[in-house]
Amino acid sequence: MIAKLKGLLDSTGIDHAIIDVGGVGYHVGASSRTLAALGTVGEAVTIHTEMLVAEDSIRLVGFARAEERDWFRLLTHVQGVGSRVALAILSALEPLELHRAVAMGDKAMIARANGVGPKLAQRIVNELKDKIGVAPAGGPVGAGGAVAMPVGSMSADALSALQNLGFKPAEASSAVAAAEDELGDGASLDALVRLALRKAAK
Repeated sequence: MIAKLKGLLDSTGIDHAIIDVGGVGYHVGASSRTLAALGTVGEAVTIHTEMLVAEDSIRLVGFARAEERDWFRLLTHVQGVGSRVALAILSALEPLELHRAVAMGDKAMIARANGVGPKLAQRIVNELKDKIGVAPAGGPVGAGGAVAMPVGSMSADALSALQNLGFKPAEASSAVAAAEDELGDGASLDALVRLALRKAAK
């Protein structure tokens, strides 16, 4: 699983960037906010990534900050929110703004994003409100323990991998939890994903 790329910014498009890593160009989908943060062509960049695995393709989505990637994972776990809609939301709202909107039930704020109607915005609020903790008073998301966001951990990476392979959230969560119980705390991500896949496929 590719979690980060460090190289030179080769070019950018409306919804993607090409990152040159040792002569290999990686096509990385991105929000307008991330693209603006990358700087100018030819500069050194570091971009956090999420690998989306489907039956007929493997894609990379990139983020200027790790918390944006964490929010992307949360958003794409909501029914009806695919990668394009998640990136549209992250283009319209900073992670801190998004956190506040979800925590306060402000569906109108979330509906500012392209492709997000009132019903979907309400579903996002309903499904994520209990997962993110209280709205932070200020500072970056995750500061001061204000955010109880279940992302960024090995189990979250494993959960994301299973869902990208087509397993439903409940199935993936149950399989990852069972694999964690069996393997214990010292397991690698690869071992965790492999065992979780076997359990989910039963």
